[in-house]
Amino acid sequence: MTMDSRPDTGAVDSVTAEVIRGAMETVAYEMATHVSLTATTPILNQSNERNATILDATGRLAALSVGIPQFMLSSTLPVRFALEFFKEEGLNEGDVLVANDPYHGGGHLPDYNVFSPVVVEGELVLIASIQCHHADTGGGMPGGYNAEALDIWAEGVRFPALKMYDRGVERRDVMYMIGVNNRTPTFMGDLRAQVGAAQHGVKRLRELLDRHGVGAVREAVEHSIQYAARRFREEVSSWPDGEYESDAYVDHDPKGNQDIHVHCKVTVAGERLRVDFTGSDERPELQAWSSYGNTRGYVVAQLATMMDPMIPKNEGFFDSIELVVPKGCCLNPEDGKTVSAGTHHPGVEVGEAIALALARVIPERATPQIYKLGMPTVVVGTHPDTGEMFVDHSVDTLAAYCGAVHGQDGWGSMPATFGNLVRAPAEINESIFPVRHECCDYLTDSGGPGQWRGCPGSRYVKRLTAPASIQTYMVGIRYPMAGMAGGRDGSPNRLIVNYGGPKPREIDCMANFVPHKAGEGIEYCYGGGGGWGDPFQRDPEQVREDVLDEYVSVEAAAKEYGVLFSGSAEEYDLEVDRKGTERTRARLRPERTQS
Repeated sequence: MTMDSRPDTGAVDSVTAEVIRGAMETVAYEMATHVSLTATTPILNQSNERNATILDATGRLAALSVGIPQFMLSSTLPVRFALEFFKEEGLNEGDVLVANDPYHGGGHLPDYNVFSPVVVEGELVLIASIQCHHADTGGGMPGGYNAEALDIWAEGVRFPALKMYDRGVERRDVMYMIGVNNRTPTFMGDLRAQVGAAQHGVKRLRELLDRHGVGAVREAVEHSIQYAARRFREEVSSWPDGEYESDAYVDHDPKGNQDIHVHCKVTVAGERLRVDFTGSDERPELQAWSSYGNTRGYVVAQLATMMDPMIPKNEGFFDSIELVVPKGCCLNPEDGKTVSAGTHHPGVEVGEAIALALARVIPERATPQIYKLGMPTVVVGTHPDTGEMFVDHSVDTLAAYCGAVHGQDGWGSMPATFGNLVRAPAEINESIFPVRHECCDYLTDSGGPGQWRGCPGSRYVKRLTAPASIQTYMVGIRYPMAGMAGGRDGSPNRLIVNYGGPKPREIDCMANFVPHKAGEGIEYCYGGGGGWGDPFQRDPEQVREDVLDEYVSVEAAAKEYGVLFSGSAEEYDLEVDRKGTERTRARLRPERTQS
């Protein structure tokens, strides 16, 4: 039976609605996997910095893949702008569009949304969208992050909504224009991988519509959205009513403006949840701003980690959040402000502020699922083998930032904010870029102490085998990952550039295309995650295991956890001195309480 002839069977039952939702999630997963299998750069084919979504004809999110969480919402708003912009002529069968503009719903310019409509008998039914991060945007500096930019135009080329394919025919002039405005030789291959993913999504969604009928699929989308909204409200109604406020800070922006302030007030009133960022930084001289789409993404990503994971992540979940982000604050800038670095900070502080506010409501789930990275350490140069420009975003394997939660230490990798992001192995990056990875080791005493310990940070050394320049922006020095519920903060970040050369130097704010000779490199000590709960409540045997694993030193075990030992790790006879531990904790606990 074809889509054209399949009868409208009326309201779908719950089982069929779930089957259709699962099928759409599978399509989204296939789209994301298509990019991973066909793109040419590690940030996509190794690290999975992409997210696929299925939207209905009005731009409501129906299903998504497991990707980068903050992409969830910054992929819906550009589609809605395109629907409004092309309202008269409509989106037609075979169209493929691209959008990356932060002021038309996007996150920052390197994040390209590519989407294509599913049209049945001339009527728009669904939209397949795939968002990916690209290595360059054609702005004033290579790499997509221009710390010298005074406005959005210096950061790169803006595409609010541009048709690359019109009714199935490639627009050669448009594709050529997009290509010549990007420095990297691999860009067009990666963009075409997105186009192929969107077209694959359309094909698979048409099969779904053929199987179930347009009416049933539309009803299933509505059913799923309403179900998610109901489950969201039910969970919120179990929380105690009240207003809960918090503050989070960024050390500085790339220009050195200090203490960027994110203020959050979360109001719980019955089944209603209101998140209000009134009072956040409004200094006009700031260089790093989080676009509204980016801010929405971090709000949803943080709340999703604190609620029942079985609630579908669709429009029903998102629309249940009453979000207030005043225009002109650092989380919703006036048009034209620079946002490339702000997608990270103050973007991630949105999640931190929400977790801090809700720590008094659901402390066992209130852990900031964020990172304190600043921005990726970008290596830019000319590849000695090809003579072409290369851009290495250092999406390399590391451990950092992951905070503990109630009942679980911070795991030894990256926090949930990165979702399905996979750090590319050294062997792959070394085969593509002129670099050598010399070490990636856990750092002792870097994970925040707590009843459950934060993830240890890591020491990472990368050496260049050809001349290149390095750009990065450092935060997490004065404001590292916060401890929760009495846990201690994780360790701060530390970065040395020109490492191994005659004049190494530590970066405390910005490294703006610092020249490096072959043989020089970077030493990055990534900060640890925050602890959860009173460290004196940690089982002494767990502290002993941490000492044996070199996560915690004997000295820190005594100072931070009040745990004493007999014997030594070196002689393999380390044992907990239980009486000494009890005395030490009893002596130090009053001091901890007062502090």
